[in-house]
Amino acid sequence: MPGRPSLSNLREALDSCRACDLWEGATQGVLGEGAARAQLMMVGEQPGDREDIEGHPFVGPAGGVLDKGLEQAGIARDEVYITNVVKHFRYKARGKRRIHQKPDRWQVSACLPWLEAELQVVQPEALVCLGATAAQALLGPHVRIGRDRGAPMPSELAELVTITAHPSSILRAQDEAERREAMDMFVSDLSNIASWLHAR
Repeated sequence: MPGRPSLSNLREALDSCRACDLWEGATQGVLGEGAARAQLMMVGEQPGDREDIEGHPFVGPAGGVLDKGLEQAGIARDEVYITNVVKHFRYKARGKRRIHQKPDRWQVSACLPWLEAELQVVQPEALVCLGATAAQALLGPHVRIGRDRGAPMPSELAELVTITAHPSSILRAQDEAERREAMDMFVSDLSNIASWLHAR
């Protein structure tokens, strides 16, 4: 970990991270991207298959949902710093496909210093946890998406800290009606964050 972190030296140092075993099966580590002093920082779980190959966060199917949600909420993606708690893709090989696997708690803990360094560099005014892995890593194991989403959470990480569903959960909806409802809730959460930012 660089003594005086910047986004560029964190990105370089990530290549040599061996804090857990996930680097072994991954193509590369994926650091966050966006404005270095972004007002808004969004944190997901881990890179997926596309992110692992391309080296950029949220460029796969979940990234498409996130882009759509941000656009509908009036938030420009290039003004947001987007990252993940875990920097390497955890998966199970099934034939030629690589199926996402949730990282274990110890892997999340091992990776947390990278996210803490990103927070130190970016110093966002608003921090949004996308899904339970990010929320529990940063706010504690008591956090529940269904109960706590959209509400301001007590934290010193940023002036506004809140949580919402991970975009991938919208993709897993059972049918079109459920998917539309989940997307509407997601956009509503993001719209509230946009209103908070615009009121500053």
